[in-house]
Amino acid sequence: MNKGLFITFEGADGCGKTTQLMLLAKYLKQHNYEVIVTREPGAKGLGEKLRDILLNYDGDVSSRAELFLFLADRAQHMDVVIKPAVAAGKIVLCDRHTDSTVAYQGYGRGLDIERIKYLNVIATSGRKPDLTFVFDIDVETSMQRVGKDKDRMESAGDEFFNKVRNGYLAIAKQEPERVKVFDATKPIEEIFKEVVTAIKGFI
Repeated sequence: MNKGLFITFEGADGCGKTTQLMLLAKYLKQHNYEVIVTREPGAKGLGEKLRDILLNYDGDVSSRAELFLFLADRAQHMDVVIKPAVAAGKIVLCDRHTDSTVAYQGYGRGLDIERIKYLNVIATSGRKPDLTFVFDIDVETSMQRVGKDKDRMESAGDEFFNKVRNGYLAIAKQEPERVKVFDATKPIEEIFKEVVTAIKGFI
């Protein structure tokens, strides 16, 4: 492989996406690929400050303000981290990206989905992930895994997270070539085997 790849990991809180991302990073490094592990919100620098506001601010945050904070983080992340790494031939593994905004702020918060997609195009200059893994999980299991110590986003409630889950599944149906869905209630090792199988066609 002489060109970089941009792969995103998506799903509701507690779905295990971060665990699968780290397992894949280790696997790829063992096979001599250059790998960058990153996340949204909160990539190094400005993103870290935006993440703190988004997850921990204890005052009222309007849905539109929340959306634009995520988009600001994404624009910075794309220009400073993702694009340079992919251009250098590296594999970028990102914990959340544009699909999170569509699922959470669109389907979950009820903001206009087509408008969010348009704003995502502006924030990323039209650069979509090459491959996206969605880890699907029911809300009850998700909340059990998260536990009692929830951040602002994790405290949104069952109705909200049912909408988010349905949003991810809708995205996967719309873009089946890019978005691959995994049953996140399976054992970690079994899910990872499926992830490796899915990525082999790209590398």
